[in-house]
Amino acid sequence: DGEVPVELTSFTATAKNNSVVLNWKTSTEKNNQGFEVQKKNGNVFFTIGFVEGKGTTTEPQQYSYIDKNLENGVYEYRLKQIDFDGSFQYSDVVNSEVNSVMEFRLQQNYPNPFNPSTKIRFSVPEKNFVNLSVFNLMGENVIEIVNEVKDSGEYEVSFNGSDLPSGIYIAKISSGEFNKTIKMSLLK
Repeated sequence: DGEVPVELTSFTATAKNNSVVLNWKTSTEKNNQGFEVQKKNGNVFFTIGFVEGKGTTTEPQQYSYIDKNLENGVYEYRLKQIDFDGSFQYSDVVNSEVNSVMEFRLQQNYPNPFNPSTKIRFSVPEKNFVNLSVFNLMGENVIEIVNEVKDSGEYEVSFNGSDLPSGIYIAKISSGEFNKTIKMSLLK
């Protein structure tokens, strides 16, 4: 009859932490048994999941599938839409890059309390200007440890408080909209 049995209106792949979220929409469906979710390995696509279709409907439908626990890398996906009579068609291929550093983080310094030095770890999800400074409890900036553009990644910096008096200090990281602080105890 020349009709397209299932009309796919969108198909996207979005990396989120160590997963890829696949979302797709149909405008109409006819005899839709469902979708095989396929991922490319080398030059071959293989099925990683199945999402049931809605049979026959003229209502727009939304579907999603999450491919979890992925290593860093680029992944390619396609949908194999299968009708109840066994006929099928493939979607276009979409891809997404998983990069495990997906959020700004400032971890508690170690050791804490410290004398005279401690390590501070932080992560940057995308290339951005980063400032990491240490303040005393009166809000005075004691030292600027990092004040530069950093590439996406995990970082560890050392802080030496040998020329400071014992007490509580605040380490503050800021980059774009992101700000976070931790308390550090210097005990001499």
